[in-house]
Amino acid sequence: AFKESCQKFYQAELEELSFAKDTEESREHINKWVTERTEGKISEVLGAGTINPQTKLVLVNAIYFKGKWKEQFDKKYTRGMPFKINQNDKKTVQMMFKLAKFRLGYVEEVHTQVLELPYAGEDLSMVILLPDEDTNLTVVEKELTYEKFKAWTNPEKMTPSKVQVFLPRLKLEESYDLESFLRRLGMTDAFEEVKADFSGLSTEKNVPVSRVAHKCFVEVNEEGTEAAAATAVVRNSRSLSIEPRFCADHPFLMFIRHHKTNSILFCGRFSSP
Repeated sequence: AFKESCQKFYQAELEELSFAKDTEESREHINKWVTERTEGKISEVLGAGTINPQTKLVLVNAIYFKGKWKEQFDKKYTRGMPFKINQNDKKTVQMMFKLAKFRLGYVEEVHTQVLELPYAGEDLSMVILLPDEDTNLTVVEKELTYEKFKAWTNPEKMTPSKVQVFLPRLKLEESYDLESFLRRLGMTDAFEEVKADFSGLSTEKNVPVSRVAHKCFVEVNEEGTEAAAATAVVRNSRSLSIEPRFCADHPFLMFIRHHKTNSILFCGRFSSP
C-alpha cells in the first residue's frame, strides 16, 4: 500500500506558465494543483504576491498522507483536559484515551518517554517523544539527531506494554520559505542565475529557482492521522492501576515513520493548542 501511495503521489509533472503575462492566473493554477493532490488540505501553498512577472521557475512538491490507527481511540472517552503550555499557562484540549498494548520506552539521557502508535497495516507508525513534566522540550530538541532518534526509538529498546495513552486531538498548519534554510545547508547554485542549471526542465540553462515555499498540515483524531506537506475512563488524577501511563498533556515531538526504510515522512512539535 505504501509503495502504491508513493507511485500515486510522487509523480513528476512539468508545465509551462506565463508568469510575466498571467501572474495571478499562474499562482492560482499552481495552488489548484497542490489542492487536488492533498485532498483539499492545502489550498494555498503560494500566497498572494509570491509570484511576480520576474518569476522564472517554481518547483512544487506535494505529499499527502491519511492513516487509521491500528488501535483506534473511542470517542466516548474523549473529554476536555488541561494542556500545560509552560509552568504558568494552560489551555483546554480534547484529550483522547486508549488502554491497549503499545511499544513504550524511556530515554534517560533526556528524561523522555517514547511511544509508538502503529497505523493499520503496520507499515507506518507515529512515534511520540514526551519529556517528563520537569524537563523542557528544548532539552530534547537540542540533543536530537537522526542517529539518536534511531537509537531512542529502536524497537528492541522499547517494551510492548499495556499502556494508558492520553493524546490530544490536534490540528497543525504552518508555512515556510525554505530558501534561507537550503542556502545554509549548502544549496546555493540553484538560486543564482549564473550557476543554476535546470536544463533538464527548461530549454534555457541559467534559470534559477525563484522561491521554495513549503506548507504542511497535520490532523490527529480518534480514527487516525491526516497529514499533508507542499500527525477505560479518563481521569485527571493518576490512575491506581498497574499499567504505565503516557499522558501527552504538555509539549511533545511527533514523527510519522515508515518501518521498512526507517524514513521519517513527517515530523513536528505540538507545544500549544
